[in-house]
Amino acid sequence: MLPARVLAVAPLALVILALSGCSSWGCTDTTAKRGKAGVRVQVVNTYGQPRGVTAEVVDWRLEPHPQVPSRGDKVHFHFRFDGADEYSGPAVDACAVDKERVALRCQTIYSSEAWPEPDGARTGDDWLTVEHPEQVAGVLLIPNDQSYDRRACDQDPKDGGGPHPPEPPSRGDQL
Repeated sequence: MLPARVLAVAPLALVILALSGCSSWGCTDTTAKRGKAGVRVQVVNTYGQPRGVTAEVVDWRLEPHPQVPSRGDKVHFHFRFDGADEYSGPAVDACAVDKERVALRCQTIYSSEAWPEPDGARTGDDWLTVEHPEQVAGVLLIPNDQSYDRRACDQDPKDGGGPHPPEPPSRGDQL
C-alpha cells in the first residue's frame, strides 16, 4: 500500500519542485540577435523591445589622445543618450568602422558614466585605438543594451537562464 501512495504523490512533488524554481530542468539560455548598427539607434532590451532611450554618435575625429600624443591618432568620439537616467540607463557597443562597415575596434559605452545635460540627455566622449586610423570611415552604435546580463544556466540553474545580450562585436565583424 505504501508504494501506491508514493507513486500517487511523486508527480505532485515534481510539479511543486518545478514551480518553486528548485528544478534546473526548465533552465534555458538564449542570446538576443544583434541589432542593426547606426549613428543613431533606439536602444533595445534582450527581447528586442525598445527601452525608450536613443543613443547617438554626435561627432568623431582622428586626433592624438592628449595624455599620450606620441602614440599617434586615435578615434575620439562624442555620444549622447536621450531618455536615460544615471541609475538604470543602458550601455551600448560603439565601433569604429571602415567604409564597408567592418568593425576595426569596439567597446561598450555606458549612459550612467555620461554627464547630465540641462535638457535631460546624458553626453560623453570616448576614445578608440585602431591599428590603421586612416581606414576609419565612422563610428556606429549597436542598439542592444549591454548593461545587464543575467547569469547563465550553467552558473545558476535555479535563477539563471533566459535571454542574454549578443556577444560584443569583434574586429572584422560586418556591421
